[in-house]
Amino acid sequence: MAILEVKVPQLSESVAEATLLQWHKKVGEAVARDENMIDIETDKVVLELPAPDAGVITEIIKGDGSTVVAGEVIAKIDTEAKAGAVAPAAAAATPAKAAEPAAVAASSAAAGIAMPAAAKMLADNDMSVTQVAGTGRDGRVTKGDVIGAIGSKAAAPAPAVAAKPALQQVAAPVSLNLANRPEERVPMSRLRARVAERLLQSQATNAILTTFNEVNMQPVIDLRNKYKDKFEKEHGVKLGFMSFFVKAAVAALKKYPIINASVDGNDIVYHGYFDIGIAVGSPRGLVVPILRDVDQLSIAEIEKKIAEFGTKAKDGKLSLEDLTGGTFSISNGGVFGSMLSTPIINPPQSAILGIHATKERPVVENGQIVIRPMNYLAMSYDHRIIDGREAVLGLVAMKEALEDPARLLLDL
Repeated sequence: MAILEVKVPQLSESVAEATLLQWHKKVGEAVARDENMIDIETDKVVLELPAPDAGVITEIIKGDGSTVVAGEVIAKIDTEAKAGAVAPAAAAATPAKAAEPAAVAASSAAAGIAMPAAAKMLADNDMSVTQVAGTGRDGRVTKGDVIGAIGSKAAAPAPAVAAKPALQQVAAPVSLNLANRPEERVPMSRLRARVAERLLQSQATNAILTTFNEVNMQPVIDLRNKYKDKFEKEHGVKLGFMSFFVKAAVAALKKYPIINASVDGNDIVYHGYFDIGIAVGSPRGLVVPILRDVDQLSIAEIEKKIAEFGTKAKDGKLSLEDLTGGTFSISNGGVFGSMLSTPIINPPQSAILGIHATKERPVVENGQIVIRPMNYLAMSYDHRIIDGREAVLGLVAMKEALEDPARLLLDL
């Protein structure tokens, strides 16, 4: 018998823990080399864990939903066994193993082991570590455990209060039918919790202001309608509107480099490149993959990359590299029908552009009321380094580029 340990792969430097989502194999089943055994969710992406070698799974040490760290052993494979040859005792050992985290958590919680963020939250809420069951490594109490405990505490019924003497005339009590008011409590995914943490961080550390403008989309619509069929035939991808917004943003960032900068302590970091984050909705939540060196990409290359990101997000295939970095972001709430919003900056960036639904509206041109397809633009910016002048002029530069797309070709 040759037993091979299956370990959690190395995680990125900023990711301390991960969660096992779902085992695709059971004890006693054969697995081929490089076949995906389980999906592992980190704060940023979902990773596939391929089998290190062909064989039969003899033991699953960590079950679905377990919290793990890099290098931790989660299963064992017998590289010489055949499918179905695993002894019942070995297969039966899996439930016992799955129960271990709860026992370890209870003993660790009793010993007062809590992660730093969890300990602070416990102190802020006048709670003891013994009141929370830990799900972290070796039963450590994590921030998520404390959040769940606080929610359960808030949902607990209030202590009974002695009834006051009834008055002579009392209205008939209202009968509440709670049977038809179901509730479901589910933990946040790691991605959702991470997004929430970063948004709160952004609002707490940035001096966020938002400036607005409106753009007449008719020139872009006319250009797209004229060339969309030839474009798709030539490049194998549809010509959308996002590539025009990306190009317009880069044109503005070149004119006002401070919008493309970021804050690092007491320093302002000016970036000599343009990596644009494109907010994409996925089944797991909001993700922001990065278009790198956009100033060097053509409209077709931008459209292809955006389409690729959309497919990857839908299938949960975005990599850490896809989501790392970025100097400026664009969020398109218009695809969902949003008319106006104030987007939140994606740290450590200093600005973000929000685009919205294009709607026909009456506007005044040369003293005449005409109907035009209008889109509201909103740019949130960090007022610590970006003054109102640069923010407003930067958004105006985007507006002018969209209303006269030839500017994008002539670099005006």
